[in-house]
Amino acid sequence: QVQLVESGGGLVQAGDSLRLSCAASGSIIGFNELGWYRQAPGKTRELVAAYNRDGTTSYADFVKGRFTLSRDNAKYTMYLQMNSLKPEDAGVYMCNAEALIDLHGSTWNGWGQGTQVDVSS
Repeated sequence: QVQLVESGGGLVQAGDSLRLSCAASGSIIGFNELGWYRQAPGKTRELVAAYNRDGTTSYADFVKGRFTLSRDNAKYTMYLQMNSLKPEDAGVYMCNAEALIDLHGSTWNGWGQGTQVDVSS
């Protein structure tokens, strides 16, 4: 089946940058949707940025131009470049995907384990 693994989190100071990775593996033909979510302590999970079904990208308002999505050439790894990090950006960052897994149209929808981002003042 499909597996998503996040990496790249860590502890940084305000104003620093991180690049998160979400690597997909398994019997994957393509992705219908692929995006990043985050959950801060004591708060609900929220969308950060995503590739939509039609191939366009969406960014949450609180990103304010600081975060940028990208993919590698094989389209099996998604990145989130995070610049000018703020303390309120801290939390667990998780990737979510709806993957096309066969030519009959079967899909898989699931989450990675998450990677921790901490930002000190």
